[in-house]
Amino acid sequence: MKNRTVQQACGVAFSCCILFMLITPRIPQPQKYHDFADKRQFFGIPNTLNVVSNFPFLVIGVIGLTLCQHRNYFKLSMQGEIWGWTCFYVSVIATGFGSSLYHLNPNHDRLVWDRLPMATAFASLIAILIIERVDAKKGTLSIIPLNMAGIMSIVYWRYYNDIRVYGLFQSVSTIVIPLMALLLPPVYTHSTYWLWASAFYPLAMLQETADKVIYACTFHSVSGHTLKHLSAAMVPVLLTIMLAKRSVDPGKLLHAKST
Repeated sequence: MKNRTVQQACGVAFSCCILFMLITPRIPQPQKYHDFADKRQFFGIPNTLNVVSNFPFLVIGVIGLTLCQHRNYFKLSMQGEIWGWTCFYVSVIATGFGSSLYHLNPNHDRLVWDRLPMATAFASLIAILIIERVDAKKGTLSIIPLNMAGIMSIVYWRYYNDIRVYGLFQSVSTIVIPLMALLLPPVYTHSTYWLWASAFYPLAMLQETADKVIYACTFHSVSGHTLKHLSAAMVPVLLTIMLAKRSVDPGKLLHAKST
């Protein structure tokens, strides 16, 4: 029953995405997107705060990847989980590098390397939740297709200068992840960390939208985009805390493996 409900939900979501693509016109990436409020330069680094505010991604990504691989510190119960979390933390590290590279000289070509690892991070989290709460085997098999879907959304945007597919992928991910965490029964304790982590990404999007407003309101001390990076970095931080603190319910884990 649970698998059927998930499949029906995926079918409805996919149909809505196809319908959206059919009835909406192409949406080009506006050039003004690269016009960030804070262009200050310190120590010879262009757009300094927008660059260095990506450092938390590198730190938490390296910590998470190390703990995930070193003697299975997080006590992950299934091999698919190890692969999924490995993909996630590699994506977090790549986000730190890619976003820093982009903000040194913001343009469409460099924006690819900013968005690409974020897309794979979303994809990895969805796969992890499928492994954890729906079906371990199907979730493991979904890691590569979901990551490819994220990558192709970026390729489509860059090749056709149309951000609809990437926008859909990002929007669906930010909705699906907290819904799965809320509605599907957890195998592990401390599941509320999923919801706290999910709340920080919409906050980051709001801060990005209010980039210039926040910069003005803070008397040109910090911009909304810089705060966006810090808020988005809280997602892997909270998920890492969750992994370190949680424990498994053997009965639920056995049920998850058998469904």
